[in-house]
Amino acid sequence: MELNETHDPALRSWVASANAAGADFPIQNLPLCAFRAQGGGQVRIGAAIGDWILDLSNPAVARLLEPQIARACEGSALNDLMALGPQAWSALRLSLSRALREDRAEGSAKADGLRAALVAQAGVEYALPARIGDFSDFYTSIYHATAVGRLLRPDQPLLPNYKWIPIAYHGRASSVCVSGSPIARPRGQIRLSGVEEPVVAASRRLDYEVELGVLIGVGNARGRSIAIDEAWNHVFGVVLLNDWSARDIQAWEYQPLGPFLSKSFATTISPWVVSVEALLPFRGPWHRPPEDPQPLAYLRSEQERAGGALDVVLEASISTASMHAHGQAPALLSASSSKHAYWTIAQMVAHHTVNGCNLAPGDLLGTGTQSGPGAGEAGSLIELTAGGRQPLTLPDGEHRAFLEDGDEVCLRGFCQRDGFARIGMGSCTGHIVPVESR
Repeated sequence: MELNETHDPALRSWVASANAAGADFPIQNLPLCAFRAQGGGQVRIGAAIGDWILDLSNPAVARLLEPQIARACEGSALNDLMALGPQAWSALRLSLSRALREDRAEGSAKADGLRAALVAQAGVEYALPARIGDFSDFYTSIYHATAVGRLLRPDQPLLPNYKWIPIAYHGRASSVCVSGSPIARPRGQIRLSGVEEPVVAASRRLDYEVELGVLIGVGNARGRSIAIDEAWNHVFGVVLLNDWSARDIQAWEYQPLGPFLSKSFATTISPWVVSVEALLPFRGPWHRPPEDPQPLAYLRSEQERAGGALDVVLEASISTASMHAHGQAPALLSASSSKHAYWTIAQMVAHHTVNGCNLAPGDLLGTGTQSGPGAGEAGSLIELTAGGRQPLTLPDGEHRAFLEDGDEVCLRGFCQRDGFARIGMGSCTGHIVPVESR
Protein backbone atom coordinates (compact mmCIF):
# COMPACT_ATOMS: atom_id res chain seq x y z
CA MET A 1 0.00 0.00 0.00
CA GLU A 2 1.07 3.55 -0.72
CA LEU A 3 -0.10 6.99 0.31
CA ASN A 4 -2.98 8.09 -1.90
CA GLU A 5 -5.79 10.63 -2.16
CA THR A 6 -7.57 9.25 0.92
CA HIS A 7 -4.72 10.53 3.12
CA ASP A 8 -4.96 14.14 1.90
CA PRO A 9 -5.10 16.28 5.08
CA ALA A 10 -7.16 18.92 3.25
CA LEU A 11 -10.11 16.58 2.74
CA ARG A 12 -13.29 17.55 4.57
CA SER A 13 -16.58 15.71 4.85
CA TRP A 14 -20.16 16.86 4.47
CA VAL A 15 -20.67 15.13 7.83
CA ALA A 16 -19.84 18.16 9.97
CA SER A 17 -18.69 16.33 13.12
CA ALA A 18 -15.92 14.64 11.11
CA ASN A 19 -14.28 18.03 10.61
CA ALA A 20 -14.05 18.96 14.29
CA ALA A 21 -10.57 19.55 15.67
CA GLY A 22 -9.28 16.47 17.47
CA ALA A 23 -12.06 14.22 16.16
CA ASP A 24 -11.15 10.53 16.26
CA PHE A 25 -12.95 9.74 13.03
CA PRO A 26 -12.25 12.29 10.30
CA ILE A 27 -12.67 11.33 6.68
CA GLN A 28 -9.00 10.26 6.58
CA ASN A 29 -9.76 7.43 9.05
CA LEU A 30 -13.02 5.55 8.21
CA PRO A 31 -12.58 2.60 10.62
CA LEU A 32 -15.03 -0.29 10.46
CA CYS A 33 -17.21 -1.87 13.13
CA ALA A 34 -20.13 -4.23 13.77
CA PHE A 35 -23.12 -2.53 15.40
CA ARG A 36 -26.85 -2.70 16.05
CA ALA A 37 -29.50 -0.48 17.57
CA GLN A 38 -29.49 -0.27 21.35
CA GLY A 39 -31.64 -2.99 22.83
CA GLY A 40 -31.34 -5.43 19.96
CA GLY A 41 -31.83 -5.86 16.25
CA GLN A 42 -29.67 -7.14 13.43
CA VAL A 43 -25.92 -6.65 13.64
CA ARG A 44 -24.60 -4.72 10.64
CA ILE A 45 -21.25 -3.50 9.32
CA GLY A 46 -20.50 0.20 9.40
CA ALA A 47 -17.80 2.83 8.92
CA ALA A 48 -17.24 5.67 11.37
CA ILE A 49 -17.44 9.24 10.12
CA GLY A 50 -17.42 11.87 12.84
CA ASP A 51 -20.11 11.03 15.41
CA TRP A 52 -21.98 8.81 12.96
CA ILE A 53 -21.81 5.35 11.44
CA LEU A 54 -22.37 4.83 7.74
CA ASP A 55 -24.36 1.61 7.42
CA LEU A 56 -22.56 -0.34 4.69
CA SER A 57 -25.52 -2.68 4.20
CA ASN A 58 -27.77 0.22 3.19
CA PRO A 59 -28.67 0.00 -0.54
CA ALA A 60 -27.56 3.60 -1.12
CA VAL A 61 -24.07 2.67 0.08
CA ALA A 62 -23.99 -0.75 -1.57
CA ARG A 63 -24.62 0.85 -4.99
CA LEU A 64 -21.32 2.72 -4.65
CA LEU A 65 -19.29 -0.45 -4.09
CA GLU A 66 -18.02 -3.19 -6.33
CA PRO A 67 -20.52 -6.10 -6.16
CA GLN A 68 -18.11 -8.49 -4.43
CA ILE A 69 -17.28 -5.90 -1.79
CA ALA A 70 -20.93 -4.98 -1.29
CA ARG A 71 -21.81 -8.65 -0.66
CA ALA A 72 -18.98 -8.95 1.84
CA CYS A 73 -20.42 -5.99 3.76
CA GLU A 74 -23.87 -7.58 4.12
CA GLY A 75 -22.86 -9.84 7.02
CA SER A 76 -22.71 -9.29 10.77
CA ALA A 77 -18.89 -9.47 10.98
CA LEU A 78 -15.95 -8.37 8.85
CA ASN A 79 -14.53 -11.81 8.05
CA ASP A 80 -15.85 -12.00 4.47
CA LEU A 81 -14.34 -8.60 3.70
CA MET A 82 -11.09 -9.58 5.42
CA ALA A 83 -10.76 -12.59 3.13
CA LEU A 84 -10.91 -10.44 -0.03
CA GLY A 85 -7.45 -8.95 0.44
CA PRO A 86 -5.72 -5.56 0.31
CA GLN A 87 -7.00 -4.45 -3.11
CA ALA A 88 -10.61 -4.86 -2.00
CA TRP A 89 -9.96 -3.16 1.35
CA SER A 90 -8.36 -0.20 -0.41
CA ALA A 91 -11.17 -0.01 -2.98
CA LEU A 92 -13.78 0.13 -0.23
CA ARG A 93 -11.89 2.89 1.56
CA LEU A 94 -11.56 4.92 -1.64
CA SER A 95 -15.27 4.57 -2.48
CA LEU A 96 -16.31 5.70 1.00
CA SER A 97 -13.83 8.57 1.02
CA ARG A 98 -15.08 9.94 -2.30
CA ALA A 99 -18.74 9.57 -1.32
CA LEU A 100 -18.29 11.37 2.00
CA ARG A 101 -16.21 14.31 0.75
CA GLU A 102 -17.65 17.77 1.17
CA ASP A 103 -17.24 18.76 -2.50
CA ARG A 104 -19.08 15.67 -3.82
CA ALA A 105 -22.34 16.04 -1.93
CA GLU A 106 -23.76 19.53 -2.25
CA GLY A 107 -27.42 19.21 -3.24
CA SER A 108 -27.00 15.78 -4.81
CA ALA A 109 -29.51 12.95 -4.65
CA LYS A 110 -26.62 10.63 -3.83
CA ALA A 111 -25.84 12.66 -0.71
CA ASP A 112 -29.48 12.55 0.37
CA GLY A 113 -29.41 8.75 0.07
CA LEU A 114 -26.21 8.51 2.06
CA ARG A 115 -27.57 10.77 4.78
CA ALA A 116 -30.36 8.24 5.26
CA ALA A 117 -27.68 5.56 5.77
CA LEU A 118 -26.11 7.43 8.71
CA VAL A 119 -26.76 6.09 12.21
CA ALA A 120 -25.82 8.10 15.30
CA GLN A 121 -23.10 6.40 17.34
CA ALA A 122 -24.91 7.50 20.52
CA GLY A 123 -27.84 5.22 19.65
CA VAL A 124 -26.03 1.93 18.99
CA GLU A 125 -24.34 -0.92 20.78
CA TYR A 126 -21.34 -2.75 19.36
CA ALA A 127 -20.56 -6.38 18.66
CA LEU A 128 -17.15 -7.92 18.09
CA PRO A 129 -16.03 -6.66 14.68
CA ALA A 130 -14.93 -10.14 13.56
CA ARG A 131 -15.52 -13.77 14.38
CA ILE A 132 -12.25 -14.40 16.20
CA GLY A 133 -11.17 -17.95 15.54
CA ASP A 134 -7.89 -17.78 17.44
CA PHE A 135 -5.93 -15.42 19.65
CA SER A 136 -2.18 -15.21 20.27
CA ASP A 137 -0.66 -12.63 22.59
CA PHE A 138 2.91 -11.42 22.10
CA TYR A 139 5.39 -9.68 24.42
CA THR A 140 6.89 -7.03 22.15
CA SER A 141 7.82 -4.28 24.63
CA ILE A 142 11.28 -4.78 26.10
CA TYR A 143 10.49 -2.13 28.69
CA HIS A 144 7.48 -4.09 29.97
CA ALA A 145 9.31 -7.42 29.76
CA THR A 146 12.26 -6.04 31.74
CA ALA A 147 10.12 -4.33 34.39
CA VAL A 148 7.93 -7.38 35.05
CA GLY A 149 10.93 -9.71 34.82
CA ARG A 150 12.71 -7.65 37.47
CA LEU A 151 9.76 -8.25 39.84
CA LEU A 152 9.62 -11.99 39.17
CA ARG A 153 13.31 -12.76 38.57
CA PRO A 154 15.50 -10.01 40.06
CA ASP A 155 18.65 -11.92 39.15
CA GLN A 156 17.67 -12.32 35.48
CA PRO A 157 14.90 -9.89 34.46
CA LEU A 158 15.16 -10.55 30.74
CA LEU A 159 15.48 -14.16 29.64
CA PRO A 160 18.13 -14.79 26.95
CA ASN A 161 15.66 -15.76 24.22
CA TYR A 162 13.79 -12.43 24.37
CA LYS A 163 16.09 -10.61 21.95
CA TRP A 164 15.97 -13.48 19.46
CA ILE A 165 12.32 -14.56 19.43
CA PRO A 166 9.05 -12.58 19.36
CA ILE A 167 7.72 -14.33 22.49
CA ALA A 168 4.00 -15.18 22.59
CA TYR A 169 1.49 -17.48 24.22
CA HIS A 170 -1.73 -19.00 22.90
CA GLY A 171 -4.63 -16.96 24.31
CA ARG A 172 -8.32 -17.73 24.62
CA ALA A 173 -10.50 -16.49 21.74
CA SER A 174 -13.79 -17.42 23.40
CA SER A 175 -13.41 -14.79 26.14
CA VAL A 176 -12.51 -11.87 23.88
CA CYS A 177 -15.25 -9.27 24.37
CA VAL A 178 -16.09 -5.86 22.95
CA SER A 179 -15.54 -2.57 24.73
CA GLY A 180 -18.14 -1.85 27.41
CA SER A 181 -18.55 -5.46 28.49
CA PRO A 182 -18.36 -5.98 32.28
CA ILE A 183 -15.27 -7.77 33.59
CA ALA A 184 -15.98 -10.21 36.43
CA ARG A 185 -13.16 -10.56 38.92
CA PRO A 186 -11.62 -14.00 38.27
CA ARG A 187 -11.07 -16.82 40.75
CA GLY A 188 -8.20 -19.28 40.71
CA GLN A 189 -5.38 -20.86 42.65
CA ILE A 190 -3.29 -18.37 44.58
CA ARG A 191 -0.31 -19.10 46.78
CA LEU A 192 -0.10 -16.56 49.58
CA SER A 193 3.24 -15.41 50.93
CA GLY A 194 4.65 -17.76 53.54
CA VAL A 195 1.94 -20.39 53.04
CA GLU A 196 2.76 -23.79 51.54
CA GLU A 197 -0.69 -24.79 50.26
CA PRO A 198 -2.45 -22.60 47.67
CA VAL A 199 -6.04 -21.44 48.07
CA VAL A 200 -8.83 -20.95 45.53
CA ALA A 201 -9.99 -17.37 45.82
CA ALA A 202 -10.91 -14.23 43.90
CA SER A 203 -7.89 -12.41 42.56
CA ARG A 204 -6.67 -9.59 44.79
CA ARG A 205 -4.19 -8.29 42.22
CA LEU A 206 -6.30 -7.61 39.14
CA ASP A 207 -4.50 -5.59 36.48
CA TYR A 208 -4.97 -4.17 32.99
CA GLU A 209 -2.55 -4.21 30.04
CA VAL A 210 -2.43 -1.56 27.32
CA GLU A 211 -2.01 -3.28 23.97
CA LEU A 212 -2.80 -3.11 20.29
CA GLY A 213 -4.72 -5.95 18.71
CA VAL A 214 -3.85 -6.97 15.16
CA LEU A 215 -6.66 -8.52 13.11
CA ILE A 216 -5.55 -10.84 10.32
CA GLY A 217 -7.12 -10.43 6.91
CA VAL A 218 -6.01 -12.94 4.28
CA GLY A 219 -4.61 -16.05 5.92
CA ASN A 220 -2.01 -18.57 4.79
CA ALA A 221 -2.23 -22.27 4.01
CA ARG A 222 -1.10 -24.70 6.68
CA GLY A 223 2.54 -25.55 6.06
CA ARG A 224 3.25 -22.26 4.29
CA SER A 225 4.89 -19.35 6.09
CA ILE A 226 4.36 -15.63 5.47
CA ALA A 227 7.51 -13.78 4.43
CA ILE A 228 8.23 -10.64 6.42
CA ASP A 229 7.95 -8.38 3.36
CA GLU A 230 4.45 -9.79 2.73
CA ALA A 231 3.27 -9.66 6.34
CA TRP A 232 1.50 -6.28 6.21
CA ASN A 233 -0.58 -7.51 3.27
CA HIS A 234 -2.08 -10.09 5.63
CA VAL A 235 -3.03 -7.52 8.29
CA PHE A 236 -6.55 -6.13 7.95
CA GLY A 237 -6.37 -3.56 10.71
CA VAL A 238 -5.67 -2.67 14.32
CA VAL A 239 -7.79 -2.29 17.46
CA LEU A 240 -7.10 -1.30 21.06
CA LEU A 241 -6.73 -4.32 23.33
CA ASN A 242 -6.81 -4.70 27.12
CA ASP A 243 -5.48 -8.08 28.21
CA TRP A 244 -6.81 -8.21 31.78
CA SER A 245 -4.42 -10.06 34.10
CA ALA A 246 -4.77 -11.60 37.56
CA ARG A 247 -1.21 -11.16 38.81
CA ASP A 248 -1.56 -13.36 41.90
CA ILE A 249 -2.95 -16.26 39.86
CA GLN A 250 -0.29 -15.63 37.22
CA ALA A 251 2.60 -15.71 39.71
CA TRP A 252 1.63 -19.22 40.87
CA GLU A 253 0.80 -20.79 37.50
CA TYR A 254 3.12 -19.21 34.93
CA GLN A 255 6.00 -21.67 35.31
CA PRO A 256 6.76 -23.77 33.33
CA LEU A 257 4.24 -23.19 30.53
CA GLY A 258 3.19 -19.56 30.92
CA PRO A 259 -0.11 -17.85 31.80
CA PHE A 260 -3.41 -19.71 31.72
CA LEU A 261 -6.32 -18.85 34.05
CA SER A 262 -4.67 -15.54 34.92
CA LYS A 263 -5.39 -14.33 31.39
CA SER A 264 -8.13 -16.47 29.86
CA PHE A 265 -11.09 -14.96 31.78
CA ALA A 266 -11.36 -11.83 29.58
CA THR A 267 -9.68 -9.75 26.88
CA THR A 268 -11.39 -6.54 25.78
CA ILE A 269 -11.00 -4.97 22.33
CA SER A 270 -12.30 -1.70 20.95
CA PRO A 271 -15.11 -1.92 18.37
CA TRP A 272 -13.33 0.11 15.69
CA VAL A 273 -10.89 -1.56 13.30
CA VAL A 274 -8.51 1.07 11.92
CA SER A 275 -7.21 -0.08 8.57
CA VAL A 276 -3.57 -0.64 7.70
CA GLU A 277 -4.01 1.90 4.92
CA ALA A 278 -5.26 4.60 7.31
CA LEU A 279 -2.26 3.91 9.56
CA LEU A 280 0.28 4.13 6.73
CA PRO A 281 1.33 7.77 7.39
CA PHE A 282 2.20 6.86 10.99
CA ARG A 283 4.69 4.13 10.25
CA GLY A 284 8.36 4.97 10.50
CA PRO A 285 11.85 3.51 10.75
CA TRP A 286 12.39 0.61 13.10
CA HIS A 287 15.81 -0.16 14.47
CA ARG A 288 17.51 -2.46 16.91
CA PRO A 289 20.28 -1.18 19.22
CA PRO A 290 23.59 -2.08 17.55
CA GLU A 291 24.84 -3.87 20.67
CA ASP A 292 21.82 -6.24 20.61
CA PRO A 293 21.55 -9.38 18.45
CA GLN A 294 20.18 -8.48 15.05
CA PRO A 295 17.08 -10.38 13.90
CA LEU A 296 17.52 -13.67 12.08
CA ALA A 297 16.99 -13.60 8.33
CA TYR A 298 13.27 -14.44 8.34
CA LEU A 299 12.64 -11.53 10.74
CA ARG A 300 14.82 -9.03 8.92
CA SER A 301 14.25 -6.82 5.86
CA GLU A 302 15.17 -3.38 4.63
CA GLN A 303 11.49 -2.66 4.05
CA GLU A 304 10.75 -3.32 7.70
CA ARG A 305 13.68 -1.21 8.88
CA ALA A 306 12.35 1.67 6.77
CA GLY A 307 8.72 1.50 7.92
CA GLY A 308 8.10 -1.23 10.48
CA ALA A 309 7.50 0.93 13.57
CA LEU A 310 3.91 2.07 14.14
CA ASP A 311 3.42 5.23 16.20
CA VAL A 312 0.09 4.98 18.03
CA VAL A 313 -0.12 7.07 21.20
CA LEU A 314 -1.76 4.90 23.88
CA GLU A 315 -3.37 6.26 27.03
CA ALA A 316 -4.89 4.48 30.02
CA SER A 317 -7.21 6.14 32.53
CA ILE A 318 -9.22 4.99 35.53
CA SER A 319 -12.57 6.03 36.96
CA THR A 320 -13.35 4.58 40.39
CA ALA A 321 -16.85 4.10 41.78
CA SER A 322 -16.31 7.11 44.04
CA MET A 323 -15.03 9.28 41.20
CA HIS A 324 -18.03 8.32 39.10
CA ALA A 325 -20.47 9.03 41.93
CA HIS A 326 -19.00 12.51 42.47
CA GLY A 327 -18.88 13.37 38.77
CA GLN A 328 -15.10 13.54 38.67
CA ALA A 329 -13.15 13.12 35.45
CA PRO A 330 -11.18 9.92 34.92
CA ALA A 331 -7.54 10.00 36.06
CA LEU A 332 -4.82 9.43 33.49
CA LEU A 333 -2.58 6.54 34.53
CA SER A 334 -0.09 6.38 31.67
CA ALA A 335 0.67 7.46 28.12
CA SER A 336 3.13 5.83 25.75
CA SER A 337 3.51 4.86 22.10
CA SER A 338 3.65 1.60 20.21
CA LYS A 339 6.72 2.96 18.36
CA HIS A 340 8.84 1.72 21.30
CA ALA A 341 8.08 -1.95 20.56
CA TYR A 342 11.14 -4.18 20.33
CA TRP A 343 9.38 -6.41 17.78
CA THR A 344 7.17 -5.12 14.94
CA ILE A 345 3.76 -6.27 13.74
CA ALA A 346 5.31 -7.76 10.58
CA GLN A 347 7.81 -9.69 12.69
CA MET A 348 4.93 -11.02 14.81
CA VAL A 349 3.17 -12.35 11.70
CA ALA A 350 6.34 -13.78 10.15
CA HIS A 351 7.35 -15.55 13.35
CA HIS A 352 3.84 -16.89 14.00
CA THR A 353 3.85 -18.63 10.63
CA VAL A 354 7.51 -19.64 10.23
CA ASN A 355 6.64 -23.15 11.45
CA GLY A 356 3.77 -23.44 8.96
CA CYS A 357 1.03 -22.36 11.36
CA ASN A 358 -2.02 -21.27 9.38
CA LEU A 359 -3.65 -17.93 10.22
CA ALA A 360 -7.22 -17.20 9.14
CA PRO A 361 -9.35 -14.10 8.53
CA GLY A 362 -10.36 -12.70 11.91
CA ASP A 363 -7.52 -14.19 13.93
CA LEU A 364 -6.31 -11.81 16.62
CA LEU A 365 -2.70 -11.11 17.60
CA GLY A 366 -1.99 -8.99 20.68
CA THR A 367 1.19 -6.94 20.80
CA GLY A 368 1.63 -7.38 24.54
CA THR A 369 1.75 -4.45 26.95
CA GLN A 370 3.08 -1.36 25.20
CA SER A 371 5.27 0.34 27.79
CA GLY A 372 7.83 3.00 26.99
CA PRO A 373 11.13 4.05 28.56
CA GLY A 374 9.71 6.76 30.87
CA ALA A 375 8.21 6.33 34.34
CA GLY A 376 4.78 7.50 33.14
CA GLU A 377 4.84 5.21 30.11
CA ALA A 378 4.19 1.90 31.84
CA GLY A 379 1.13 0.15 30.42
CA SER A 380 0.08 -1.80 33.53
CA LEU A 381 -0.39 -1.33 37.26
CA ILE A 382 2.18 -3.98 38.14
CA GLU A 383 4.80 -1.67 36.61
CA LEU A 384 3.34 1.63 37.82
CA THR A 385 3.13 0.40 41.43
CA ALA A 386 6.33 -1.72 41.54
CA GLY A 387 4.36 -4.90 41.96
CA GLY A 388 1.86 -3.27 44.32
CA ARG A 389 4.48 -2.03 46.80
CA GLN A 390 4.07 1.63 45.81
CA PRO A 391 0.33 2.32 45.34
CA LEU A 392 -0.76 5.24 43.18
CA THR A 393 -2.57 8.20 44.71
CA LEU A 394 -5.49 9.28 42.53
CA PRO A 395 -6.68 12.91 42.28
CA ASP A 396 -9.51 12.32 44.79
CA GLY A 397 -7.10 10.86 47.36
CA GLU A 398 -7.91 7.19 46.74
CA HIS A 399 -5.04 4.73 46.42
CA ARG A 400 -4.65 1.90 43.94
CA ALA A 401 -2.10 -0.89 43.88
CA PHE A 402 -4.37 -3.04 41.73
CA LEU A 403 -7.94 -2.74 40.45
CA GLU A 404 -10.89 -2.79 42.81
CA ASP A 405 -14.54 -3.65 42.17
CA GLY A 406 -16.31 -0.70 40.57
CA ASP A 407 -13.21 0.58 38.78
CA GLU A 408 -13.49 1.32 35.07
CA VAL A 409 -10.38 1.33 32.91
CA CYS A 410 -10.46 3.15 29.59
CA LEU A 411 -7.80 2.86 26.88
CA ARG A 412 -7.60 5.43 24.11
CA GLY A 413 -5.31 5.66 21.11
CA PHE A 414 -4.54 8.15 18.37
CA CYS A 415 -1.99 8.92 15.67
CA GLN A 416 -0.70 12.35 14.68
CA ARG A 417 2.09 13.59 12.48
CA ASP A 418 2.87 16.89 10.81
CA GLY A 419 1.42 17.02 7.32
CA PHE A 420 -1.37 14.50 7.98
CA ALA A 421 -4.75 14.49 9.66
CA ARG A 422 -4.92 13.18 13.22
CA ILE A 423 -6.85 9.93 13.45
CA GLY A 424 -8.13 8.11 16.54
CA MET A 425 -8.74 4.54 17.61
CA GLY A 426 -11.79 5.33 19.74
CA SER A 427 -11.89 3.84 23.23
CA CYS A 428 -11.71 0.45 24.92
CA THR A 429 -13.43 0.27 28.31
CA GLY A 430 -14.10 -2.38 30.92
CA HIS A 431 -15.86 -2.13 34.29
CA ILE A 432 -14.80 -4.45 37.12
CA VAL A 433 -17.68 -6.29 38.83
CA PRO A 434 -17.44 -8.62 41.84
CA VAL A 435 -17.00 -12.32 41.32
CA GLU A 436 -20.31 -12.93 43.11
CA SER A 437 -22.23 -11.08 40.36
CA ARG A 438 -21.58 -13.78 37.77
